[in-house]
Amino acid sequence: MLDVRDLSHAYPGTAGVLRFPDLQAAQGSRVLLRGASGSGKSTLLALLAGLLRPQSGQLRVGSADLVRLGARELDAWRGREIGFLPQRLHLSPGLDVMHNLALPWIAAGQPVDRARIDELLRRLGLQGLASRRPHELSVGQAQRVALVRAVLRRPRVLLADEPTAHLDDDSAAEACRLMVEAAAQEGATLVVATHDARVEASLDGALVWRLASPQPAGSPR
Repeated sequence: MLDVRDLSHAYPGTAGVLRFPDLQAAQGSRVLLRGASGSGKSTLLALLAGLLRPQSGQLRVGSADLVRLGARELDAWRGREIGFLPQRLHLSPGLDVMHNLALPWIAAGQPVDRARIDELLRRLGLQGLASRRPHELSVGQAQRVALVRAVLRRPRVLLADEPTAHLDDDSAAEACRLMVEAAAQEGATLVVATHDARVEASLDGALVWRLASPQPAGSPR
């Protein structure tokens, strides 16, 4: 479930304020996030993941009121509920692919599910790359590793920021299938920011959440 009302965010030292359209979507919905560069798509995904705090407004994701949760509560909630594929992939450079993918379980104090890691690496054509470090991967391979990380622990909310930007048609099609199937299997809400027509086709019938350009501080909604 997403319930976003009167939400805004401003970065320190900037004059513009990002004001986001209201959206109410049931759990398990598919949402396509659209808007020009600078309209705040990546910022909105970070707000939905609890990585940024809104300046104002109401923000509920699932059963969590993200405006009211403290920092530790947000961290615990994010680890349980959220799968996030950001544009900047944040793979640990000193770890190989397998250990990068094991981190979510290690952080949660749970046994690592090697079988699930192997299954998802195979699906995305990454078998044989488990011992490579991020600098030994192509941009597209690294993006697919980050997608595997996002869906590994069967999140209740899956957020993806331009998930196919560096993928060829076959890899993009498999990445889209994996996102849609992973969300469907868990009844997860899927929110994807993209300009890629291939992703739009895979999310046929999704709610479209359109963002406008930043407004000057103090301007009305």
